[in-house]
Amino acid sequence: MNILTQEIVIYGVLGLFCLAIIWIYVRKGQKASARVREKVDIAKREGRFEPLSLHPYIDLDTCIGSGACVKACPEKDIIGIIDNKATVINASSCIGHGACFHACPVEAISLRIGTEKRGVELPHVKPNYETNVRGIYIAGELGGMGLIKNSVEQGKQAVENIAKSGKEPKEGVLDLIIVGAGPAGISASLMAKKLRLSFKIFEQDSLGGAVYTFPRSKIVMTKPMDLPLYGKVKLYESSKDELLNLWNEVLSKNKIEIQERSKVEKITFADNEVFKVILANGEEYLANHVLVAIGRRGSPRKLNIPGENLPKVAYRLIEPERISGKKIIVVGGGDSAVESAMLLMDQNEVTLSYRKAQFARIKARNREKIEEAMQEEKLKVIFNSNLVRIREDEVELKIKNGDQEELVTLENDLVYIFAGGELPIKFLQNAGIEITKKFGTIVKKHK
Repeated sequence: MNILTQEIVIYGVLGLFCLAIIWIYVRKGQKASARVREKVDIAKREGRFEPLSLHPYIDLDTCIGSGACVKACPEKDIIGIIDNKATVINASSCIGHGACFHACPVEAISLRIGTEKRGVELPHVKPNYETNVRGIYIAGELGGMGLIKNSVEQGKQAVENIAKSGKEPKEGVLDLIIVGAGPAGISASLMAKKLRLSFKIFEQDSLGGAVYTFPRSKIVMTKPMDLPLYGKVKLYESSKDELLNLWNEVLSKNKIEIQERSKVEKITFADNEVFKVILANGEEYLANHVLVAIGRRGSPRKLNIPGENLPKVAYRLIEPERISGKKIIVVGGGDSAVESAMLLMDQNEVTLSYRKAQFARIKARNREKIEEAMQEEKLKVIFNSNLVRIREDEVELKIKNGDQEELVTLENDLVYIFAGGELPIKFLQNAGIEITKKFGTIVKKHK
């Protein structure tokens, strides 16, 4: 064999080797795409493909399929890759952290509110967080950005803008009243203290707002945040307790008192552009500015059924480890209901009642865990069921089976209802704040 022939053979072998590598790479990509397609089909059937609020929108003409967005997302199966293009899978489980947005190397992702079909009602808020009513600001989840880190940043920035508003101090009038002591409200109070503003902060429930209602072991933050008067907070994989303890520590250190169990009933004008804030107990306060930092859910949604006012009924789960030996029914099919049921199941007899035929908008990790718990008979799940009556020692469920309905009575000690919350639209509109429905509106895009 001469040298030329040898070279031809060598190059031929190398060529075949390269083709084999390419074939393996393409085949691997095809299999991965098929798996993602299957996940998308399942998400569509189960109602998890359509986003509920803030979510990533992918420009397929720009996307190069690098997969950076998939790797950056701390949640499972929110984004995947099909045929070298990114696609949203379980959009309804997106928590709006924006990690995919920042990770994309070609700026193919924007963050949007609502879709062309599904609108999301949001108050009118300017870039400086002021509403259409001069002097009333909104920060946090109510404005569409619910992640704790985002809410903290917005609360801080809103107060910085308030301090620059130019309104003159008035005797007997506070510089600022903060409504809500969740992440945005706490951050706002710390910034107000730092800027030496006179202020009060009211919370209808307890410190932490919606965070306080999370089950004890729920992870509530996956990114660091910059907290005024404290600095950088790095509580990766943190629990609710860790976060609440931190907030208590920094508030106490800076002598900030939060008036808990103080629901703001109404915001109205007094005179001379001064706001009058009226509490549910009748107390009234005057302020130059108001920052509304409440959650989108407002007050817990009730079922309005007989017996719902009994002491054994609750709309949040606190310290589940202290509850044992009880017959419990949990109502709801969202993440809060599922997580609460699983936290209670080891020490109690738990039944989860859900009005639909299957779980729809829950995180993939919760779906896997609840299905495993059902298989191991650690708890009982009754689909197509509605709680219709609550008594001292029992409950009544109406269960639908095809065209037939059956009324079932269960022994019961405790009832937990997770039916979402009422949007505080009327409260905002009474203050003069405009509410608009957003259909695929861009919230954040690369410059």
